[in-house]
Amino acid sequence: MSGDINDQEPVRVLVVDDQRLIRDGIASLLSIRPGIEVVGTAVDGRDAVAKTLETGPDVVLMDVRMPGMDGVEAVAVLCERAPGCRVVMLTTFDDEEYVVQALRAGAHGYLLKDLPAEELAHAVRLAHAGVTQIDSSVARRLTAFLPRPAAADEAPAVSLSPRETDILRLVSHGHTNREIAARLYLSEGTVKNHVSRILSRLGLRDRTQAALRARDLGLL
Repeated sequence: MSGDINDQEPVRVLVVDDQRLIRDGIASLLSIRPGIEVVGTAVDGRDAVAKTLETGPDVVLMDVRMPGMDGVEAVAVLCERAPGCRVVMLTTFDDEEYVVQALRAGAHGYLLKDLPAEELAHAVRLAHAGVTQIDSSVARRLTAFLPRPAAADEAPAVSLSPRETDILRLVSHGHTNREIAARLYLSEGTVKNHVSRILSRLGLRDRTQAALRARDLGLL
């Protein structure tokens, strides 16, 4: 069947973590998921850069705190040397400063290691599709941590429909399109279209900016 996951090229993934048990465990869990191929593992940021240039993964799952070159430094290097690769931070640390630093460096997401294996696999596929993802608990803390834009009160008002408002609120809490679709009894494609329209109407680049705008609109 056209569009079936088995007909598509697998998403090539590199797993980066300085703890061998975690690194090998994540790699093993992902390797048995459909549509995903683990092309290697790396022990720190410097190794991640080398392995990325060697194996050409589509997505790199990167720990934040590692000896030598940490994850944030590695993201910045990979954005310059391997711009086609999507880097998603996968860590136990939900510190707001780490999140801000990683996103500013060019990370395409920030997830915590306690998510189920199937959700991690789905996150990898979303990252490959260009969807920026932030763990819901991290997203809530991030919107409270980042400063409110100075010109927010001067921004022109944009009227959103009740449905768009509901979707923006759920996006701001870090929910994926699939999760929003389940909550609102919509198809995932419909939610995707709504999100794209919301970003366009509000003049936003990604879901992180949408979360900040939702805070400014008093939706959190």
